[in-house]
Amino acid sequence: MSVPSRDRAGQRRRISVIRLIVRTLGFAALWAILSEGEGWGVGVPVILTATAVSFLLMPASRWSLAGLARFLPYFVWNSLRGGVDVAARALNPRLPIDPAVFRYEMRLDSTEARVLMADTVTLLPGTLSADLQGNVLLVHVLNASGPFMDTLVTLEQRVGDLFRHNYEARD
Repeated sequence: MSVPSRDRAGQRRRISVIRLIVRTLGFAALWAILSEGEGWGVGVPVILTATAVSFLLMPASRWSLAGLARFLPYFVWNSLRGGVDVAARALNPRLPIDPAVFRYEMRLDSTEARVLMADTVTLLPGTLSADLQGNVLLVHVLNASGPFMDTLVTLEQRVGDLFRHNYEARD
């Protein structure tokens, strides 16, 4: 019985090392972009410190790479759509504006997933996160007759996929 336990411990160590490498490379890439590839004498200590602090402040999560691959294009596309929508409404006063605040009960079970969803809602066309209390998100919408509820359901599914949440489809 001790062999499977040792295998699991070894697997957890390998996963931790992979996470360490991925975070370090991520911070190194960010440094390279922000510093235009210069200043590595300062950058290396900053990268190592950021990596260490990230492990203290943000323990390992169980993100799905496939979920991330589906979430990122959705996020980028809808962020662009949101910016265009707000600009169009500012420039064309004839576009419908019927503001309202709605309660949206999330099925996401982790705080990390709920916070990501609340933050992302703000970048979607015509929506703004007004408050997050537990699993209830108050959403301000620019057009109450628009398809914002479908957008919220789709976003929740994408965030759920990212965090490997399994849940039943909404009615």
